[in-house]
Amino acid sequence: MNQSPTFSDFFAGIGFVRIALETRGWVCRYEVDHSPLKARLHRHHFGASDLYDVRDVAYVEADDLPDVTLAHASFPCTDLSVAGSRQGLHEGESAAFWHFARLIESLQDRRPSLILIENVEGLLSSHGGADLWTLLNTLNELGYAVDLLSIDAASFVPQSRGRLFIPAVFQDTLQDALAQAYALDLPTEARSSKVKGFIRSHPELNWSLRPLPPLPSRQQVLADVVDPHEPWWDDFRTTYLLNQMFDRHLAWLRSAQNKLEWSYGTVFRRMRMRDGEKRSTAELRTDGVAGCLRTPKGGSARQIIVRAGFGRLDARLLNAKEAARLMGADAFRISDDEPLNDYLFGFGDAVCVPAVAWVSEHWLEPALRDLQERPVSRLVSA
Repeated sequence: MNQSPTFSDFFAGIGFVRIALETRGWVCRYEVDHSPLKARLHRHHFGASDLYDVRDVAYVEADDLPDVTLAHASFPCTDLSVAGSRQGLHEGESAAFWHFARLIESLQDRRPSLILIENVEGLLSSHGGADLWTLLNTLNELGYAVDLLSIDAASFVPQSRGRLFIPAVFQDTLQDALAQAYALDLPTEARSSKVKGFIRSHPELNWSLRPLPPLPSRQQVLADVVDPHEPWWDDFRTTYLLNQMFDRHLAWLRSAQNKLEWSYGTVFRRMRMRDGEKRSTAELRTDGVAGCLRTPKGGSARQIIVRAGFGRLDARLLNAKEAARLMGADAFRISDDEPLNDYLFGFGDAVCVPAVAWVSEHWLEPALRDLQERPVSRLVSA
């Protein structure tokens, strides 16, 4: 690329997309998010900046936006997630997508050359796929050809966090059918069978499917993110947690307890049927991967880490440093003055840093090079 590409980040949160794109040579021109909590955590890491707009995106207008190469949006997933209300794209917080679409449309000939949208995998099934079709068709109507990727953060970090990525390029020509077929036939985990099925079932959409390599093989395990300086709970609190477990999970811990090495797992408390009644149950995961970080809306959403070995069983809440590492943001500055729940809220709503960097490397940057090689380029590079 001739010069550093630029981007705006809508629903920017604490800035993990910015971290990812800046590692790939992008330059941030604008961020917007109306959460005072997220803005505060963002400021602690990046410092005070006039790039960060703390208004609700509903009040942002085209004149407020700079010219950029890429517009990224991780609009709220509350009404799309299978754990949420499932009201869909037209209701509640997830309807914020339409403010993003309004802004892109209002930019007219200043529209960015590229768009990247990230959201939960529940978007794929929301209202039987109708919400996803509406989103993609809206991008088509704005002049963008679209792709659809499904990427689990577990390919990069020891956290199970499946997400949909929708990269799009300003392109009014239809992609050749052979090029589409070639991209879909490549053996990459970045397009699940459900994603491929959705693409094949909607030939009426304007697609721009790029050939992608396999996702990387993760090098980290859960033990690699554990903070050795964080104190563990006392025996009483740990025993209380163990008493909430299924017998099979407790048996795994007891076996690991007898080994001369540490074994790690994570726990979420959920309501489950046990002994004929619904009870709070501590569910243990032991595959070296943490469960998906979530925004805490009550104690049940906070993830617990356990270790067993050398005759001991220990447990405690996952701390902010460990949560940052699970998001691939190891260098994110953590303030001792901020409550743990505030950081968990910010991380739970954030995007996995290396996943975004991978999409940039294998989709966004090649698309930019293609745009630069066209005789008449639509590339915005301000």
